[in-house]
Amino acid sequence: MTIIPEKLAIHKPSEELIHKTDVEIKEKVLFKKDSDFHSIYVVENKFGRFLKYLDTYQAGYIETKDYKGNLPYINYFLIPYLMNKNIKDILFIGFGSGIIINQYEKIFKKLKRIDIVDIEEYIFPLAEKYFNFKNNKKFNFYLQDALIYLKTARKKYDLIVVDVAGNEGIDERFISEEYLNLIKNRLKLNGIFVSNMPSSSDILNKKNKFVQNLIKKYKYNFKNINCYSGKTSNKIYYKTFFNVEEDVFDITNLILISSDKKYEISGDYKELSAINVDIKPYLDDLVTK
Repeated sequence: MTIIPEKLAIHKPSEELIHKTDVEIKEKVLFKKDSDFHSIYVVENKFGRFLKYLDTYQAGYIETKDYKGNLPYINYFLIPYLMNKNIKDILFIGFGSGIIINQYEKIFKKLKRIDIVDIEEYIFPLAEKYFNFKNNKKFNFYLQDALIYLKTARKKYDLIVVDVAGNEGIDERFISEEYLNLIKNRLKLNGIFVSNMPSSSDILNKKNKFVQNLIKKYKYNFKNINCYSGKTSNKIYYKTFFNVEEDVFDITNLILISSDKKYEISGDYKELSAINVDIKPYLDDLVTK
């Protein structure tokens, strides 16, 4: 079964806003391939260069007058740096363009290794060819199903980041009790787990049963959970692509940052400024602890 983001919406979009997004964005296709798992495209348009699975932007780089950088929702993955700057061992499930991997290598000064797991065989060479990904002896790549890796690996990590999606959405296995138990077993004591999930933008609405049930599962496994809405990333997305100042569709990224330790957010943003990320507005998107 697949979690389809559009089916999680609670509120209907206005016809006026839908009309504003009904514009053709001309794209140059640099790469196209149907694999066993995805319909993969690398495209270029006036806003930047992007990796797409079918019609959905999965990763890439925006380069406009107002914003230059990763797909903005991925910037939430930098928040663990403000929680623990001494992270040494990282597991990243779902590779994308690899931009965030290179950013981690720059900001975590005590980094020893980043293990990267992805089921898509074409993803690693595409990152190097089209997204300027720089390989490093600290990076280890595993072409494997994520749950199989979690079951068979014996390493433990200070930080685990999971960002996975197919053509239509996210496999329900990534919200199962088995999956969360596997994650917990692969974390070191006081390790941090970051997960990207879809949600209605109305995250705290009682009708948002998906998020209510999701947080209940996470609370069973972790003592501390911080949930960040995609408010800032949505603002950048809609402004960049459609020149719209508000959310059009009732769908957002929900970033859950979980740990058994209660971490404080450090105000030292020096290293993040060095990679051209202003993290402050993303921190303001905290909706629940």
